Amino acid sequence: MRPDVLNPLFAEVDTLPGVGPQVAKLLKRLDITRVVDLLYHLPTGVIERVRARAATGNLLGCNVILDLTPFQTREPRSGRGPMRVFASDADGNSISLIYFNNPGWAKKSLPMGEKRTVAGKLEAYGDEWQIIHPEVLTADKGSELSIREPVYGLTEGLTNKRLRELAVMALERAPELPEWIEPSLAAREAWRPWRAAIAEAHRDPGTDDPRRRLAYDEVFANQLALLLLRQASRRNRGVALAGDGKLIGKLKLPYHLTGAQRRVVEEIRGDMAQTAPMLRLLQGDVGSGKTLVALMSMLTAIESGAQAALLAPTEILARQHHATLLKQLDSIGVRVAILTGREKGKARESVLMGLADGSIDILVGTHAIFQEKVGYKNLGLAIIDEQHRFGVSQRLLLASKAEKPPHLLVMTATPIPRTLTLTQYGEMDVSRIDEMPPGRTPVETRVISEERLSEVVDGLGRHHALGGQAYWVCPLVEESEKSDAAAAEERARILRLRFGDDKVGLVHGRMKGPEKDAVMARFAANELAVLVATTVIEVGVDVPNATLMIVEGAERFGLAQLHQLRGRVGRGTGKSTCLLIRGQNLTEVGRARLGLMRETSDGFRIAEEDLRLRGPGEILGTRQSGEVAFRVATAQDVEELAQIAQDDALILLDRDGGLAGPRGQAARICLYLFERDQAVGLIRSG
Repeated sequence: MRPDVLNPLFAEVDTLPGVGPQVAKLLKRLDITRVVDLLYHLPTGVIERVRARAATGNLLGCNVILDLTPFQTREPRSGRGPMRVFASDADGNSISLIYFNNPGWAKKSLPMGEKRTVAGKLEAYGDEWQIIHPEVLTADKGSELSIREPVYGLTEGLTNKRLRELAVMALERAPELPEWIEPSLAAREAWRPWRAAIAEAHRDPGTDDPRRRLAYDEVFANQLALLLLRQASRRNRGVALAGDGKLIGKLKLPYHLTGAQRRVVEEIRGDMAQTAPMLRLLQGDVGSGKTLVALMSMLTAIESGAQAALLAPTEILARQHHATLLKQLDSIGVRVAILTGREKGKARESVLMGLADGSIDILVGTHAIFQEKVGYKNLGLAIIDEQHRFGVSQRLLLASKAEKPPHLLVMTATPIPRTLTLTQYGEMDVSRIDEMPPGRTPVETRVISEERLSEVVDGLGRHHALGGQAYWVCPLVEESEKSDAAAAEERARILRLRFGDDKVGLVHGRMKGPEKDAVMARFAANELAVLVATTVIEVGVDVPNATLMIVEGAERFGLAQLHQLRGRVGRGTGKSTCLLIRGQNLTEVGRARLGLMRETSDGFRIAEEDLRLRGPGEILGTRQSGEVAFRVATAQDVEELAQIAQDDALILLDRDGGLAGPRGQAARICLYLFERDQAVGLIRSG
């Protein structure tokens, strides 16, 4: 239960004076719904103003505060032009005050002949001096404009001044909190107490110390939560699953395991042979053979009399896994079933009964496999494919699915930088498959301007004429499935005019599962030459004959996402190509990202660069529900502070009495403040 001292911070923003439904709606656009969200919506910079008696040429380009007297207005002749108010300063200089909207407000705020204090950037436009959208101190406001003013991230309809006023009200509600940082660390860093630090971060954004302390708090709360999760998992005894190797020995594999695969299989078998439940993260680049490692791990569980569950992020991938496992395991007597949102009625009941009586050995599916009504006779191993869709809270849910906590293997084809591994999977041991199976042909990557789109379509025609298949991925228009789908539909329409309706398929997130599966099946069977898609094909789709990947609007994707998309080709023996089509207005960051994609296919290097260029909250290109999102901590903060925070959290648990000790009581407040409170319930003493 949240400590009472934090209740004022978790009140809704509309409890603040003057915040009605309209202001609350504007704040929601900035993800501000509670007082605590306002506190952590820190200024992004500061405006330095110069208080001057009159305008001079030396002040051009500066933010100035001037006393001006309006003497003439000039309204726009059409609705599009600006409203101009001409005013004079103490030396008689004429300054044009320009408003591009709301002329009524300008007239009311700047009455003719009455002196007003205005603030804004003084600029030259031809022979005249002007200030665009100046701030005006009206006669009834009384107070002086600030010489130094924090600048906040805004949304249309919300002024900086209003947000500053709201931040001040939020600060008034902020209580003094006990210190959760180890005293010698706080002294070494010269960090002020929490309330003083957050007040200073709002008052004086230029000072780094308070902001760094607030970033540390976030990282510390995260590291402590992960350590508590690990501690709780280790304390709850599971079941040792050693296996006898009989089922694995019956597998007919067309190739030998790589050295990296053998090493990882042994690490997993070693974990599963212990009564402490395995918590392991398996990282492996696209095509490195993680699925085979997962299969051997599941067979080890079944050899030991337990069941295994494999969770996939999408229905398409779940059905692909199911088909692959059926083909490999049916002949050796291992029973595999599938459960997604699509299974209904008798089919669903049959699966549920088979799980409950133990007649199903392996269950493959989407999140449906961990729903409340799904019960297992003896779940010994849970494998989660593509971890970024499955956060800490979902990992905690797994423990309730078995009498004793199952062993847990989390897999990702999105290589995660070391820093993020620590902050998102700090409770886990980590294995890496850092060797590719022999025979995989490298994918050639080229970057092409969208001005050459017609040449790309011509090249696609030649590729099709030679019997090749291709993906065409449409750009992220905005964070909306609807707009992504519209872009894909329009591209499919254009390509169908060229290649025929029966040769171009379309899949996007708004289609129903059976529709998507039917299109994917036609593509896999080589009935379609081109598959137009949104990023629903980012993970897992395996069509060896598809040797051309075209990504439109490539600069709008994250590096890791582009790497995932490129991994859809190069899965057979044929030479494969990835064409990244870029827009004309390419930023320096966009140019750097696309250059790196052309330069390397090393997923781990790409992931480190993606973190550096994008920051920890967006490592996958778009924020995912399972991700750790930091409000204050930047990528650099996380890199610098994660290890320090983990060491501090270990000292708390090992030396300072855990959450039951005096510092632990403060740390408990920290966990609730950053909404890692699930971790509190993991400690019996808590």
